[in-house]
Amino acid sequence: MSAPYPWLVADVGGTNARFGTVPGPGAAVEDVRVLSVAAHAGPAAAVRAYLAGQPPGQAQPQSAAFALATALDGDHIELTNGAWGFSRAATQADLGLKTLLCLNDFEAQALSLPRLTAQQLRPWGEAPEPAADAPTGTVLAVIGPGTGLGVGGVARAPGRWLALPGEGGHMTLAPADDFESDVLSQARREFPHVSAERFLSGIGLPVLCRAVAGVLGQGADAAALTTEQIVARGLSGESAVCSRTLDVFCAMLGGFAGNVALTLGSRGGVFIGGGIVPRLGERFFQSAFRERFEAKGRFQPFLAGIRTALITDTLAALSGASLALEQSDA
Repeated sequence: MSAPYPWLVADVGGTNARFGTVPGPGAAVEDVRVLSVAAHAGPAAAVRAYLAGQPPGQAQPQSAAFALATALDGDHIELTNGAWGFSRAATQADLGLKTLLCLNDFEAQALSLPRLTAQQLRPWGEAPEPAADAPTGTVLAVIGPGTGLGVGGVARAPGRWLALPGEGGHMTLAPADDFESDVLSQARREFPHVSAERFLSGIGLPVLCRAVAGVLGQGADAAALTTEQIVARGLSGESAVCSRTLDVFCAMLGGFAGNVALTLGSRGGVFIGGGIVPRLGERFFQSAFRERFEAKGRFQPFLAGIRTALITDTLAALSGASLALEQSDA
């Protein structure tokens, strides 16, 4: 039994909230729009703004699933890197919903993996096998450098997919060479704990750039650069510090992705989501990402057999939220 239609699905990050509608059984997500988190007081206000843009007479949503960039525990929800704090129960009542699922954003991103098509992916080498053919027990993993760093997995079970949510972006980041050790030491002057998110995210790239600049003795060149400026200057070659920062970012992301693959045993593939890596274009596919993904000593052959791909569709998590409602008992 699935929740009553139409469904409202949302993917809420620290910066943007993406909304869409599922009109009926088996239908794709449609009428997708992106709203600013900061421009709305909370999810109820953002939902009303989204619904106000629909054609007159459109049926109001009966059920909703919100994928949220935070850890969930209890009724009160606070976004990790965003301004919203709200009660799930009060929001459901306020919007007149029969069902409201709240799930971690990377739980939804993970649930999107079984439905990804070739048009939504750019593989590194061979593409991952279609998830529809996966035997029971197969695990797929997703890592997403966006505003923050999300990590999730999904496991094939009889008749359904089980999400493996977590907060892997806050794991301690490990260096792979002396330069990266120096970069981490530099960052620890700012932060006592350097998690993966401290470097491998939108909020983290300026931290990484300052640390790289400090090691290179060019700290003044990176003192106040934004993520957008770092990416632009690194890709253009205008800044040697920014260019080196992008190289370190891709390499450390590869090492981190390899750690996730080992932890989850994700033989079904590791997928890179989020909004940052697609901006890097060819630079990502020419980087040390895959080399570092496999660089795990005795387990290099194990990792060599795990395929990796970039998710090019930034709205994919909405289909994961839809699958969560489809599989719910509501």
